[in-house]
Amino acid sequence: MKAEGLNDSARRWREIADEIHAEICERGFDRDLKSFVQAYGSKRLDASLLMIPLVGFLPAADPRIRGTLRAIEERLLTDGEFVLRYETENASDGLPAGEGAFLACSFCSSTITYCRARYAEARKLFDRLLSRCNDVGLLAEEFDPLTGRMLGNFPQADSHVGLINCA
Repeated sequence: MKAEGLNDSARRWREIADEIHAEICERGFDRDLKSFVQAYGSKRLDASLLMIPLVGFLPAADPRIRGTLRAIEERLLTDGEFVLRYETENASDGLPAGEGAFLACSFCSSTITYCRARYAEARKLFDRLLSRCNDVGLLAEEFDPLTGRMLGNFPQADSHVGLINCA
């Protein structure tokens, strides 16, 4: 393929990416909540929203991201350091309500706190999360802050990838 064809292809993919970006910003953001939401038309939050600034979709300083982080801190943060994956009450996923906090999501929260230039707070959260590793440095998928027990899959690669990315 000629370079001219590659440029046309790249331009078309950029247009499609821009359309998707605009749609998500329009339909995936709830103006009343001042937050992105789990799905179009929903009022529910999901910790995957923490990935928005980490993948470069929007910068951490964007007011929509600040609002989303505030909403996640209000509704998904437990025990000051652990982030729940999503709001499990009345969820339509078929799983029972009330699961542990997802450690990968909690490490994402620390990373974004750092990206927002809240360095001391990010370091404190990171250190608290690190202290949850077991005696050989491994983490499970979830953590129950009430009992101090690890839950779910063990060891969990996603938790360790979150730890590495955060570090």
